[in-house]
Amino acid sequence: MSKTIASDLPPLDFDGWALFLDYDGTLVPIAPTPSEAVADDVLRSRLVQLQAGLDGALAVVTGRPVADIDQFLAPLRLTVAGLHGLQLRLRDGELIEHAPPAALLDAARAELGALVERYPGTLLEDKRLSLALHFRQAPEAGPVAEAVAGRLAEQSSDLLRIQRGKMVVELLPSGRDKGRAIVDLLRCPDFVGRRPIFVGDDVTDEAGFRAVNELGGCSIRIGVPDTVTDASHVIADIAGFRAWLARSLPQEGA
Repeated sequence: MSKTIASDLPPLDFDGWALFLDYDGTLVPIAPTPSEAVADDVLRSRLVQLQAGLDGALAVVTGRPVADIDQFLAPLRLTVAGLHGLQLRLRDGELIEHAPPAALLDAARAELGALVERYPGTLLEDKRLSLALHFRQAPEAGPVAEAVAGRLAEQSSDLLRIQRGKMVVELLPSGRDKGRAIVDLLRCPDFVGRRPIFVGDDVTDEAGFRAVNELGGCSIRIGVPDTVTDASHVIADIAGFRAWLARSLPQEGA
């Protein structure tokens, strides 16, 4: 499948579309640690304009907890699908959670925590409903982290699955992913009847790309992938994506 680059992608037509956006690597650059990925004022302003132009049909679809996105975008409050769809928080404040068996995560938390002790520079991000082990600062730990997470998923009798990302491996309950989250949100009042656009940058976003493609929507990957992607369009980098958003917004005085 040929991929459309940023210069060939027409501006967003607000009429009849819903926009779903990944956060890290899409709206903001990937930060050295999870806590540093705070949005800038220009991005917040553009998201406010997008939310208004889309009549509320705008959501962040992320592997982060909803609370992280609220903190990074404050005071802006958007619809958010967090933890790969384990959390759905609508604009009206309604929060839906899909909790995993506590005992399974407790055992995984202890084993992954021991791995962090063995490999300085790794970081275990406890998201309460999932566990993410980051090894960006200790890449040599990557193969071991993936092997341990894979074994824990296998031992869970398919109740947990492994999710790989950019220098991170995550354990989370089976049956939820970003594609499922988008499908669920399209049944909610702000989104019902609209065609979806999903923008992401990582292998964790491929389920979202597939879902919107099946629904006749538009899928956009940020960054030229080093593997096959299901996204129908590619934008080279975050700067190019932000430029596309800027072209899509109504111009002052127009």
